[in-house]
Amino acid sequence: MLEQRVNELKQIIAGNDGRNAADARFARAVDELVSEIYDGIGEVCDLPTRALFDLFVIKVLYVGRHSCHAGVIDYLGALLDSQLDARRLFPPDERGRPRRLYFSDMLSGESLPPGCDNVFEAYRQYADGALFLAGVFPESLRPRRRAADTHLRRRDAPSVDRGYYVSTGKTMYRMAADRREAEQPQRDTLAKLAEHFEVYADALNEMSARYIMGFDMELIGDKMLDAFNRYRETGDDGDLATARRYAALLRLDPSRFQAIFTAPDPDA
Repeated sequence: MLEQRVNELKQIIAGNDGRNAADARFARAVDELVSEIYDGIGEVCDLPTRALFDLFVIKVLYVGRHSCHAGVIDYLGALLDSQLDARRLFPPDERGRPRRLYFSDMLSGESLPPGCDNVFEAYRQYADGALFLAGVFPESLRPRRRAADTHLRRRDAPSVDRGYYVSTGKTMYRMAADRREAEQPQRDTLAKLAEHFEVYADALNEMSARYIMGFDMELIGDKMLDAFNRYRETGDDGDLATARRYAALLRLDPSRFQAIFTAPDPDA
């Protein structure tokens, strides 16, 4: 079971907190799990999202960037799972319309996110949203061009880009870590998130491109070739259909890859 195997990896990480235990055997186990997930692309699968996010964080951060903080690995998996609810990113205003929270909102204490009963949770949730946006949706934070008259009317509006969320996210995590409501080991985790915010945002950016908003195209290519080679050996139409499914994800030109898109005679 995927969830159980991911939890076993997390137990190894927790047992080696403070140092990275991603040796060749560990990395191979992670790659095998990711590969199994890609085996089911195009099919309806009942996989827990938390286990998926934990696995992807382990892949890009623990294996890929040699992170050694078990608390951060667990925190980021939970963060990604919780941020599936867009209302946490863009809490409704008094008219029920989604809006972004700004640094000034947190400092004034007048616009606490839904479900926050104190400033500590407000700081932490704001930082979570900043990390999620800067890491998973960095393209959405690029400044947009406005018409000249619109620019004049809105020249006093906050300039919001990825750099804004990186700097304010770091600050919010640091402020949350310094609050008396923060207890160990949560305080240490929040401090690490503040100190290495850019590293975690970049890891989430890679994860988004390869596993959330896109696909690992190298792995897709390998699986396409594996399925097609099985078809050539067995003549099983199911293997050919699998190869074509992966080829569609790669957006291959059928005229240039006729061997895959036009079934050859198995007896030839």
